[in-house]
Parts: sequence; C-alpha cells; structure tokens
Amino acid sequence: MKTLTVMLIVLACAPARAETFKDANGRVIGRSTTNNAGTTFYDSMGRQTGRSTTNNAGTTFYDSSGRQTGRSTGRR
Repeated sequence: MKTLTVMLIVLACAPARAETFKDANGRVIGRSTTNNAGTTFYDSMGRQTGRSTTNNAGTTFYDSSGRQTGRSTGRR
C-alpha cells in the first residue's frame, strides 16, 4: 500500500499531456506524450520513434536510439 501511495504522488507531480495523430481517414498514425523532460513520439504500433527536449537555446530532436537528429533555435 505504501508503494502504491508513493507511485500516485509521483505521477501527480509529473503530469503528462498526450496527443494522438490521425490521417485523413481517421486512422491513428502516431502519438506523443509531453512531460517536464520533453516530448516522446510513438508510431501507430506504440514503438518510440523519437523525442525532443526544449530549453532556452531551442529545441533538440533525437531518434529512437538517442542520437541527435536536428535542432531548432527559433531564429529567422
């Protein structure tokens, strides 16, 4: 019971926001979840395809293996 209480407190402190992406026919093509650590992207089968983190310098994108694949600085 103590473990369950601790897990619920941890989950309450780190709320995640989830998004579902669908194609023109309404089929799910992917999902993403966002929390304090960044955003994680999943394909339609639930496999992680990448993630992104954002800080004052911009947003950095990573593939499913953790390799950096891109960066956005917000400059024009």
